[in-house]
Amino acid sequence: MNNTDIQKRSYAVVLYGATSFVGQITAHYLAQFLADKDNQNGPDSEPVTWAIAGRDQEKLEKLQTELSAAQKGGKAEAKVDIIVANSNDDASLDEMTKQTQVIISTVGPYLKYGEPLIKSCTKNGTDYVDLTGEAIFIKDMMDKYQDDAKKSGARIVNSCGFDSIPSDLGVYFTQRQAEEKFDESCTVINMRVKAAKGGLSGGTIASMATIFEEVGQNKSRRKQVANPYLLNDDEDAPNVRQDNVSKPEYDDEHARWLAPFVMASINTRIVHRSNQLLDYEYGRDFKYDEAMWMKDGVKGKLMSYGMSIGLLGFATAMMIKPSRELLSKHVLPKSGSGPSKEEQENGYFDIRFFGKTAKNDTINTKVTGDKDPGYGSTSRMLAQSALCLAQDIDKNDVEGGFWTPASAMGDKLLTRLETHADLSFEVVDSNS
Repeated sequence: MNNTDIQKRSYAVVLYGATSFVGQITAHYLAQFLADKDNQNGPDSEPVTWAIAGRDQEKLEKLQTELSAAQKGGKAEAKVDIIVANSNDDASLDEMTKQTQVIISTVGPYLKYGEPLIKSCTKNGTDYVDLTGEAIFIKDMMDKYQDDAKKSGARIVNSCGFDSIPSDLGVYFTQRQAEEKFDESCTVINMRVKAAKGGLSGGTIASMATIFEEVGQNKSRRKQVANPYLLNDDEDAPNVRQDNVSKPEYDDEHARWLAPFVMASINTRIVHRSNQLLDYEYGRDFKYDEAMWMKDGVKGKLMSYGMSIGLLGFATAMMIKPSRELLSKHVLPKSGSGPSKEEQENGYFDIRFFGKTAKNDTINTKVTGDKDPGYGSTSRMLAQSALCLAQDIDKNDVEGGFWTPASAMGDKLLTRLETHADLSFEVVDSNS
């Protein structure tokens, strides 16, 4: 696909699924961000044009009116455009993807609804970002559409939300700092969630339910989920045994109890794929794991066991149809619901990375955000990822194919997130 032709398309970015819970948050953020002309200009000082898209014209018009009202007093006055498209209508998806440089997709569960849009983007040379935490979906799409993406020039970058940008760019940042300080990368990095405050939406629950349903019904899926190198598609992928905090453990070094982190199954796979796509800059024997920090003592131990039992119970219940339907109907948040605006604003996260080189040099870093991680921060990460692809990453430098945030956008995305998304990447300490 000719790069010049793509740059001449009507829109730099189209937000598909704009009326979903996280879609609306992302739309409001984009409208506010692009209302400032300093943010609106691309690399050639051309305005960043964008549109909202989905299947329901009436809901889109309502959102359009809300966005217009929210921008009053800003420097942008025109209403955002609307595109009607449906995952069940390939022609409508093609019509949409042919009009834009980058698609943002918030339409999940991706295993159920995501493939038609990926297919359309890879067919029409359109870049794509999403916030999926479904590793088996990414694997399926890579297997089916990697060749098409390479031919058309479409850059497909999954997991551009809380899963998995803090982990992926956190490791990337830590390794860059280690190379600068010690002239070598870390052979081991342990990620620990020190603190996080935020809520879950019905969409997130639906995605989790879909994965557990797949795993419960298909033994081959269980094998995929257990493979730490699921997304490494090179012929000679590493086979290093990876640590996995799947039950309560005591961390002697930091005097804390550890509990499983629910997003580790996607984050670790994205990090290992980044290592592959960065020509194994982290090393072929690189080891990486994630866990949640709990307090020391009896209270921390009880919290660790409680969380571990809770996660195991939830996973088991969601793999069995009767209990899954019972929970979905009577207990879990409904699709379209999620944390309030106040909860989003009051949320935060603090994630720590502990790296060690082959020579036992150590470096500790942290990634922090001052919004609800799953929605307030995710919407910003997602929007800035799309804008980064559209404005900062030339197709001659990053060609078509399935990428990760770190491998496709690296330092440029990191800078955007610190400047515009209220994320911070910092070195805590280092010792050689």
